[in-house]
Amino acid sequence: MAVKFQDYYETLGVGRTASADDIKQAFRKLARLHHPDVAKNKVAGEAKFKEINEAYEVLGDPEKRKRYDELGANWEQGAPGRPPPRRGGRTYSAGGQPDFEFGGTGFSDFFESFFGGGADRFDPRHPSPEPGHDVEADLLVPLEEVLRGSRRKVTLRRPGENGDGDRIDTYQVRIPAGVHEGQRIRLAGQGGNGGDGGPAGDLYLRVRLARHPDFTVNGTDLAYDLDLAPWEAVLGVQVKIPALDGPTSLKVPAGTAAGSQLRLRGLGLPRPGAGRGDLYATVQIRTPGKVSEKERALWEQLAQTSSFKPRSE
Repeated sequence: MAVKFQDYYETLGVGRTASADDIKQAFRKLARLHHPDVAKNKVAGEAKFKEINEAYEVLGDPEKRKRYDELGANWEQGAPGRPPPRRGGRTYSAGGQPDFEFGGTGFSDFFESFFGGGADRFDPRHPSPEPGHDVEADLLVPLEEVLRGSRRKVTLRRPGENGDGDRIDTYQVRIPAGVHEGQRIRLAGQGGNGGDGGPAGDLYLRVRLARHPDFTVNGTDLAYDLDLAPWEAVLGVQVKIPALDGPTSLKVPAGTAAGSQLRLRGLGLPRPGAGRGDLYATVQIRTPGKVSEKERALWEQLAQTSSFKPRSE
């Protein structure tokens, strides 16, 4: 079965000349709409959310986007310097060992073919008996699962031996709370079979944190852009903002400047050992693009009355 091409621009609803900001805004809009916590159909929402995340994982990264664009009409022949995509999720290593096909990781075969971190490692120099080669794939983990931990069903289609058909193994993988980007979850002895009585290799699932529509991750801290109207920043305001635990209240002091960071302790991701990081709300002051005649008159009155001089020394 051929690998199905993924049109990431179509997934995000943007053109191929879209700017980085256009792509980011499209992702956030769609991610908020299809996030499993808010989608009416949880199953369909989760599947769509993974598609959107995969598209942004590529188009939101300048290097990956460049490689993707280079595929062009000849994507089936592979990008420059890269092999063609595997068929049915399978390639062959230098040692002649077949790759494996995964399911339930959150990424498509197309992504794993071109942007995965390598599903198969084999060293033909091992003396007999030969240990089995390790198998590795990416595992997409939403921030909500980082916070609470979860279990994920992952399937692995193994190539047949001695003329036998392929075998599908299913694993209930425990994702511990507090996993971080790049962390590998090891399933010992679940990789390739050893030769001549050698031990089996291991199966590794490498954690890739799903992009979130509201937060960016900085270690165990989360960052959130808090949009305020000018009068809210001047007068102060009590606002509700999203958090992984659910909406929370935040008091914005009077006279808050653009770029200020307001800290909410303990609302970040789990820290190693115990406790959690923090959630930082960075203030962005927004101005209206259009105003009515009445609003303009009030702004002009404020300009004449105010003693504030933003460019004074």
